[in-house]
Amino acid sequence: MLRIGLTGGMGAGKSTVARILAELGAVIIDSDVLAREVVAPGTEGLAALVEAFGAGILAADGSLDRPALAAKAFGSDEARAKLNSITHPLVGKRTGELISAAPADAIVVQDIPLLVENGLAPLMNLVLVVDVDAETRIRRLVEFRGVAESDARARISAQATDEQRRAVADVLLDNNGESGAVDAEVRRLWERRLVPFERNLRTATPARRTELRLAEPNPEWPAQAQRLIARLWLACGAAATRIDHIGSTSVPGLPAKDLIDLQITVADLAVADGVRDALGAAGFPVRPEITHDSPKPTPQDPAGTDIALWAKRYHQNADPGRLANVHIRVDGSPGQRFALAFRDWLRADAAARAEYLEVKREGEAKAAGLTGEAATIAYLDVKEPWFDAAYARAAAWRDATAT
Repeated sequence: MLRIGLTGGMGAGKSTVARILAELGAVIIDSDVLAREVVAPGTEGLAALVEAFGAGILAADGSLDRPALAAKAFGSDEARAKLNSITHPLVGKRTGELISAAPADAIVVQDIPLLVENGLAPLMNLVLVVDVDAETRIRRLVEFRGVAESDARARISAQATDEQRRAVADVLLDNNGESGAVDAEVRRLWERRLVPFERNLRTATPARRTELRLAEPNPEWPAQAQRLIARLWLACGAAATRIDHIGSTSVPGLPAKDLIDLQITVADLAVADGVRDALGAAGFPVRPEITHDSPKPTPQDPAGTDIALWAKRYHQNADPGRLANVHIRVDGSPGQRFALAFRDWLRADAAARAEYLEVKREGEAKAAGLTGEAATIAYLDVKEPWFDAAYARAAAWRDATAT
């Protein structure tokens, strides 16, 4: 099951996107609908609200008088917290029930207006943000919903900012255009990314590139890495001692394969094996056939033949729209220390970056015309000999700059 978080500011058009996704086959769970459902007449939620705020919040027919509740619940932070303590667990419980009832191959879209505010992005396999500039949203609220402009501005200012939403967005759906303009974009997203992602997740299949080519530096790589890292932290919990963005995409200004490399540091490989299923459920299935890095000469092993020193576990992202490698290495192992030292060395040393880029370009040329594993092998045939020497150079730089 693929869990998608859908959010956006008031007036952005989330309901339009949700409707299209429902037509395509998604299971929609609307938090606003659930928030009304759990306080309907006869529910434990309504009874709890009456106990907390008094019978004055009830309409003549016994239903919830929402303006009356708002007048009491939004008068202070304490009252608002009391309201949330009653409704949020009930909405969460009902959400869990609906997710459990969905088919195993479902694409579940959770429409959550306060996804950013409540820190829910890492719970999702993917976050879609419907993006519309604030002034356009205010105009839509005034013209199409009859909301007073002052009220519209007050409501929008109380929500997350556009920048905060964009920071958690794996997919930004631009809905600034005319009505219907976003439809084709949503349908392409469904066909090219969501459906393959769900299939990969269900079958524990990593998303893989077909061709090997270098991309120009992307300023979004660090933010993309941080979104993945947030999901990895949630999956690993205390099993991880640190999670880092490593590899070429972590070095500003360096052309690289459009592939995020991440490193989870653990106490030992038993811990790594213990988070295998949790990582798979989070969207990062294991590659069980890859059990170690390529050994390099070390003080413990001058010949560079001891595979055990370089043992690791290796996962990859199932999302075809954001390829990523996840290396799980033991704290203090040669591979773990090299990954960090190599990144920091390249960040600090322009000559080393230039030299490495030349090697990468040579590897790219050798892999030209090849696909899949054949391309990767051709690329690594060029890089690995250089890496063997780079291990000692990066370690020397690390030791020389250590404080």
